[in-house]
Amino acid sequence: MSYATAVNVMLAVQEKKASTVDIYRPLRQYIATTYGEREAQAAEDDLESVRQLRLDLEKSPDAAASPSLRRDLLLSYYRALSVIEPRFPISPDRAHVHSLTFTWFDAFKPNKKASQQSIHLEKAAILFNLGAVNSQIALSADRTDAAGLKQACNSFQSAAGAFGYLKDHAAGRAAAGGATVDLSVECAGMLEKLMLAQAQECFFEKVIADAKPPALCSKVARQVGLYYEETHATLNAPPLNQHFDRTWISHVQLKAAQYYAEACYRCSLDLHEKEEIAEEICRLKIGINALADAKKSVRGVAQPLLDAVNKLETNMNRNLERAVKENNRVYLMRVPEASSLSALPAASLVKPTSMAEVFDASKETLFSRIVPDSSTKALSKYTDMVDNIIRTQAEKLQQGSEITRVKLKEMDLPESILALEGNFSLPVELKEDVEAVQISGGPSGLEAELQQLRDLRQVNQELLVQTEELLQKEASEDAQFRTQFGTKWTRPQSSTLTKNLQDRLNKFAANIKQAADSDARIERSIRDNLELMAILNRRPIESALPSLARPIMSLDGNEDAIVGALKQSLRQLENLSAQRAGLEDMLKEMKRKDDILPKLMSSTGSQEDLFRKEISKYDQICGEIAQNIEAQEQLLLQIQAQNEDFSAVFNLEDYKADRERCYKQIAAAVAKYREIKENINEGLKFYVTLQDAITNIKQQCSDFTMTRSIQCREMIEDVQRQLSGLSFKADVRPGIQRNTSQPPEQQSTPQHPQAAFHHPPGEQPRPGYSHPYPGYAMPQQAAYLAPTGQYQHPQQSPSHQYGQPAYPGWRGPYYNAHQHPQGSHPPPPYTMPSPYPPPPHQGSYYRP
Repeated sequence: MSYATAVNVMLAVQEKKASTVDIYRPLRQYIATTYGEREAQAAEDDLESVRQLRLDLEKSPDAAASPSLRRDLLLSYYRALSVIEPRFPISPDRAHVHSLTFTWFDAFKPNKKASQQSIHLEKAAILFNLGAVNSQIALSADRTDAAGLKQACNSFQSAAGAFGYLKDHAAGRAAAGGATVDLSVECAGMLEKLMLAQAQECFFEKVIADAKPPALCSKVARQVGLYYEETHATLNAPPLNQHFDRTWISHVQLKAAQYYAEACYRCSLDLHEKEEIAEEICRLKIGINALADAKKSVRGVAQPLLDAVNKLETNMNRNLERAVKENNRVYLMRVPEASSLSALPAASLVKPTSMAEVFDASKETLFSRIVPDSSTKALSKYTDMVDNIIRTQAEKLQQGSEITRVKLKEMDLPESILALEGNFSLPVELKEDVEAVQISGGPSGLEAELQQLRDLRQVNQELLVQTEELLQKEASEDAQFRTQFGTKWTRPQSSTLTKNLQDRLNKFAANIKQAADSDARIERSIRDNLELMAILNRRPIESALPSLARPIMSLDGNEDAIVGALKQSLRQLENLSAQRAGLEDMLKEMKRKDDILPKLMSSTGSQEDLFRKEISKYDQICGEIAQNIEAQEQLLLQIQAQNEDFSAVFNLEDYKADRERCYKQIAAAVAKYREIKENINEGLKFYVTLQDAITNIKQQCSDFTMTRSIQCREMIEDVQRQLSGLSFKADVRPGIQRNTSQPPEQQSTPQHPQAAFHHPPGEQPRPGYSHPYPGYAMPQQAAYLAPTGQYQHPQQSPSHQYGQPAYPGWRGPYYNAHQHPQGSHPPPPYTMPSPYPPPPHQGSYYRP
């Protein structure tokens, strides 16, 4: 791993090393065997040139005069391999060049190597080294000046182009024969992204040096981070995660975090200028957190990179402190959540250099006698002639089909003929809308949905009444005991505890009333538009369309002849269209099978004569296409004349007007149905939500009355003991009298006289443990007889204050409302989300 001397640390790739191989002898032997000794002697100069190129590559890269010369050498050798590949097949096959084996070592783990009798490994290795040399050229450039920065950026893009070409064209073939990991598709893709990241980083250095606006700097930095993130993701996945040194992974990970934070920092500067302090604070926090997380996990990165990251972190913390102070003193904005912010925009200013022209070997003169260039050029010329014919004829066919479509649409054919036969059809979109309405029940099903609204409204009203009755009953009984016991009845009045509950019940009642008004508006809308929407109940919907009828009176009775002639012409036009499709398929098939290379290589005559002979086989199909187009033109003129007669006899214009009116009526009915359906659905949703809310408050009221019932019993017991002169420690249960004259051991069997509780009118006393409140059931474990005979709740001390709930651990909103003074913070009561709407707006009856 190498580092640049500039502030921003970057990476370069080392070249792969190769074993020495003699490429001269195997190739010469193949030429002599296949083409003869004379051709082998003629190719000796070319073979020597290729051998010298290979020998120069085998030398240590340090021995080369400069990286630029090394790059040119690699390019020359790669173009030579491109010339060799189609001419001299290299493989273990005895009929091929079978004695030539290439061996290359892994660039990142030099102890690993791969050997293949295939030119694919050789080409892949050369592409890798070309990318590596370009990365070294980029890293050696002086990025402190504009020229050096430009050279570094261009070289990194060239390196990305080489690695990208390796990934797309050579890595797969090399891997099939067993190459090392550095020549895998994954590694080539990773290196391509790494080189793009560093090229983009050069652009970032440039925009910073040129003092460009912070928004632009943020976009450039964000793209740098994205490239590094993609590189890191590939490095962390098999097969690269176990192949690369940990410092590579740490370097790329920290770089990704650095440039993400840099993008946040530059964005925050732009936000500060716009006085958007809240988002500035959030962006700074996000960037600082990204740096902190990355620094925890990286190991072995270069110190200059750590220094740059620490400096960035310091700047961001300083700006964050300043922004927080300004916000607290001046702006007072709410800082948004990080998840609510949009992703930072990115701007990519780099791309891999195209290698197509760089690797073009068409001008190479090596081994020109083995495969003559003239034959290749002649074949290319013939291919261009065929392509021109195919393209021209295909355009004619497509143009003919388009003319037919437009003309028939203008004449409303064949729809008018189908309408005469009773085969009506709606436009596709309109038919789909009607089908959706009918599937959902149609207008006839709206009454059932209205009934659902009524039923749900009735359920909510009944629940509300039941809840109000609970509170009223408890308040009435509390008033009765307050009258009976006077000043001894010291607990708070019900009205002071249930005010919040009663207010919410009143609000729910108002909501139901408003909802009833909305329901009424829906019913009126259905009644007012029932006639309009009735058309949607027609099945099939096409039965609602107007029919194209025959004329009542006919002067010459030739209607059938006119219709028959028009239908016959339309069938002929359809046949011509099918014929065009077949002709287009024939053209493609002829081109696919047209291979004149064997004839061209074996021909001893003029190439032009051969071309004229071969190209003439397309004359027949070209003539058929021309006839088809001409026949269609004549037939369309005939159909136009026949359609004019048809329109005059059957009054087609009036039919079209009626049909359009019907289309508009159906569309209006669909729109009105959807509007009403949407309003009903909103109403149903409202009532279900309201029912949940009322059920919730009803449960709260039930809990309240139960607690008050238990509290009432205890207070009655205390008042009765005061009236009878008994102490609080007497072993007496509520509602039970114990015979104190008997010995203790004889007092285990309790007596059950009539309870001394007050019973509301009409309620008979109960034997045994009688409840003072008929209709309120006491929980099974709400109270029991303590050993002292005093009422005690489980988990409660024997003594408690009246006016407090019988369950000390339970604090409902009622007691909180009573016990918490003004300015305190009791738990908020249940609140409904704005249930029924303000008056209807824009056709909607319900607004949640």
